[in-house]
Amino acid sequence: MKLDAWIMGALAACLGGNALAQALTEVTFGTNWLAQGEHGGYYQALADGTYEKYGLKVTIVPGGPRASNRMLMTVGKLDFYMGGSMIQAFSAVEKDIPTVVVAAHFQKEPQILMSHPGQGLDTFADLKASSDILLSKDAVATFFQWMKAEHGFRDEQVKPFGFNPAPFITNKRAVQQGYVTSEPLTIEKAAGFRPNVFLLADYGFSTYSTTVETRREVVEKNPDLVQRFVDASTIGWYNYLYGDNAKAKDLIKRDNPEMSDELLAYSHAKIKEYGIVDSGDAQTLGIGAMTDARMKDFFDKMVKAGLFKPDLDYRKAYTLQFVNKGVGLNLRK
Repeated sequence: MKLDAWIMGALAACLGGNALAQALTEVTFGTNWLAQGEHGGYYQALADGTYEKYGLKVTIVPGGPRASNRMLMTVGKLDFYMGGSMIQAFSAVEKDIPTVVVAAHFQKEPQILMSHPGQGLDTFADLKASSDILLSKDAVATFFQWMKAEHGFRDEQVKPFGFNPAPFITNKRAVQQGYVTSEPLTIEKAAGFRPNVFLLADYGFSTYSTTVETRREVVEKNPDLVQRFVDASTIGWYNYLYGDNAKAKDLIKRDNPEMSDELLAYSHAKIKEYGIVDSGDAQTLGIGAMTDARMKDFFDKMVKAGLFKPDLDYRKAYTLQFVNKGVGLNLRK
C-alpha cells in the first residue's frame, strides 16, 4: 500500500513538472551582434532561471555580420529584438514600420572616441584639431552628424575606419570610434598604452541604447507577455551587475567561443564604472527606465543634426507602459 502511494505521488510529481514545462511560453529574442558582455543581463536571466520564474522559455538568437534579426522580428519570426540607439526606432516610424521600444536597458550608449594621450588631444574639444577621425559609414551617418551640429566638428576631419586598430595605433594624431566596453582594452593590449576615452553620452549624445523592441501588435494583443519579458530581463541585468554572473558568462562563451574571460570581466567593469546600465533615471525608476523628456531631448538633437524632420511623430517609436515601475531596485548592491 505504501509502495502504491509512493508510485502515485511520484507520478503526480512528474505530471506536475510536465504541466509546468508546458505552461512556459516560448519566446525568441534576437540580439544585434555576437554574444558579448554587453548582452549580459539577458544571458543572466536565462542562466539563473529568472525567465522561467516569469513563465518564459527564452531562446536568445545571436546577431552578427550576416544576421538580420531586426528584420526577422519585424516580420514575426522573432518575438523581441535588442535594438541599438533610438535613431533606429525613429527611422522605423519614418518608414511606417510598426515596431515599438518597450524598455531601454542602457541609459547611456557605450559609443566612444579614443585618442592618444599627450598629443594635444586630451579633451573632447581638442578632438576638433585632429584631421584623422576614423569612423565607419554608419558612424558618419549618425552620431557624427550630431557632433557637427552640436560641437562644431567638420566633414573633412573624417577618414574611413575599417575596424582595424592599426591605423589608429600608428598615427598618434588619429582619433578612433569604439565602445567603452571593449576597444580601449584592444588598444592597450595591442599597443601598450591606455587611450583617452570620451564617452559620447557624457557630452550630450542622449540616446538610450540596448533597447527591447517588439511589434506593435504584440504590445496590443499580448501585453502580459511583454511585461514579463521586460521585468525578467531587468532583473537579469541587476543580477548580472551585482550578483554571481559566472553561469551567464559561460552561456555567452557558448554562443561566442571567441569571447575571452578577460574581455567579459573588462566589459562588466566598464558597464558599472560608466553607469551604462544603472544610472540617471534608472537609479529611481529601475533599470530599463525611459522618460518622455529624455526622448524629446534626443529627438530634438537629431532634428538639429538633420537626421529627421521636426514633424515626425517620434512618440510612436516607444511606450512607457512596461517600465519605470521600480522592478529589481531591491537587488542593487
